[in-house]
Amino acid sequence: MAPRFDLIGIAVTDMARSLDFYRRLGLDIPAEADSEAHVEVTLPGGLRLAWDDVAMIRTFHPHWTAPTGSPRTGLAFRCADPAEVDRTWAELTGAGFHGELPPWDAFWGQRYAVLHDPDGNGVDLYAPLDAG
Repeated sequence: MAPRFDLIGIAVTDMARSLDFYRRLGLDIPAEADSEAHVEVTLPGGLRLAWDDVAMIRTFHPHWTAPTGSPRTGLAFRCADPAEVDRTWAELTGAGFHGELPPWDAFWGQRYAVLHDPDGNGVDLYAPLDAG
C-alpha cells in the first residue's frame, strides 16, 4: 500500500487567534480548542487540518525554528460566488487579519484574493467569475 495524504499541519504562535481566523472561513472548530496545544479537524472528504503551538512542536523537535521569507505553500478556500470572496476578505481584514492581495478578477476566470493567517501562511479565497 502506498502512503495516503491525510493531514496538513500548521505551526502557530497564538492558538486562539489562529483558530479565530479559520473559524471565520467556515471551519467548525470548538471554542474549547483555543487553549489546546494541538487541535485538528476533519474536513469534508476526510483530509485533516491540524494546528500545533510552537511549544508543542518543541517537545519533540527541540531545535525547530520558524521558516523565514515568503510562504511557499498556501491553503485555498472556494467561495460560492465572487461576492462571497469580497465579503470574506472584508470580514477578515476588518477583524485585523492581514490582507496580502485584495480581491481582483484574475485572467484565469476567478475572483481571487490572498490573506495571511496570523502566522503568515498564505490563504487564498476564490470563486469562478461565472458562478451562476
